[in-house]
Amino acid sequence: MISFVRGQVWKVGPDYLVVDTGTSGMKVSCPPLTAIGSRVGDHVLLHTSLVVREDSWTLYGFETDEEVLLFDMVQTVSGIGPRIALGVVATLSPAELRTAIATDDTAALKKISGIGAKGASRMVLELKDKVGAPESPGSIRSLPTTTSWRLAIGSALASLGWNTREADLAMDRVAESHPEEVSISDPDISLLLKAALRSLDRS
Repeated sequence: MISFVRGQVWKVGPDYLVVDTGTSGMKVSCPPLTAIGSRVGDHVLLHTSLVVREDSWTLYGFETDEEVLLFDMVQTVSGIGPRIALGVVATLSPAELRTAIATDDTAALKKISGIGAKGASRMVLELKDKVGAPESPGSIRSLPTTTSWRLAIGSALASLGWNTREADLAMDRVAESHPEEVSISDPDISLLLKAALRSLDRS
């Protein structure tokens, strides 16, 4: 069991990092905000979960232990695998997920790519006794970026399963709803990604 990976970022992808641990380069799948918030040469410590399948071993990495626990827990829900579980962690903070489950807020859960009405109801039913009491949502740190906000958000949405048309529509809505934020050179990518995901709510 690999509990964490620590080292220098060797490569950055839209939803993964390759970390130079000193003896090897480990590819770690991670939430898009974690990936696009990293730069080659950064030193990182990622808390990890290893998912073993018959045809693959995939290492998933997160910034906190709590995200790992929720990632593993969400996969206990019928029909949810690691890809959708990663989308859950990428879309909702641990506090937001607990609140959504505790308050039967299926609308919040349906914002996650791959989760429809039935999936959201199943999450509430199967996780209500597991996630613990809700807490006040913490603030998500703003991530500096030197790339176009549309490129960063587009890559993040694609890695979460949205197609190009859906991503473009979401970004157009974000541009209309957050004109001041998208006009600055260093926008809050976390804020814009959350706004894009909210606009992609599916019935």
